[in-house]
Amino acid sequence: MGKKLLMLVGDYAEDYETMVPFQTLLAVGHTVHAVCPDKKAGDSIATAIHDFEGAQTYSEKPGHRFTLNHDFDKVDVNDYDGLVIPGGRAPEYLRMNDRVLEIVRQFDSAKKPIAAVCHAAQILAAAGILKGRTCSAYPACAAEVRLAGGTYAEIGIDQAHTDGHLVTAPAWPAHPAWMAQFLAVLGTRITHS
Repeated sequence: MGKKLLMLVGDYAEDYETMVPFQTLLAVGHTVHAVCPDKKAGDSIATAIHDFEGAQTYSEKPGHRFTLNHDFDKVDVNDYDGLVIPGGRAPEYLRMNDRVLEIVRQFDSAKKPIAAVCHAAQILAAAGILKGRTCSAYPACAAEVRLAGGTYAEIGIDQAHTDGHLVTAPAWPAHPAWMAQFLAVLGTRITHS
């Protein structure tokens, strides 16, 4: 039986980190409610494509419009089995929203699976849930992980790290590892015949 998952997104969330997990989780039979503060089902967010092209940091290009399928104001954490937080620029301002932080804390307190990638660690740090935990993130967010009392997992850009119910990864090249580990924490079994 599929799980019901919440995805917290915002304008300029990373395109791949929004689209790929959303579609992957749907493809394996889960329900995913994508929400954004101050927006309702049918509204959309703008995404950004971040790429690694040899500069000192990633480049940014316009992404796609991503349509939300649930109202942020209707979110009740008790209705969900897990949480997904994409990276990109959205976490910079989503971490300033008290309700976003409350939602993250409620998932964490209930020990429900949380998948966070890239700059999503900014939200985890702001929510105060990283103390004593090991967490991966985009390398530029290592300082925030450490300042929040966590240990920054220095892993490859295509790897992921699981610490209890928290599954984190540095960026979109880690999608296969990140989604596989999140699905394992959710208890999802995929069989091949």
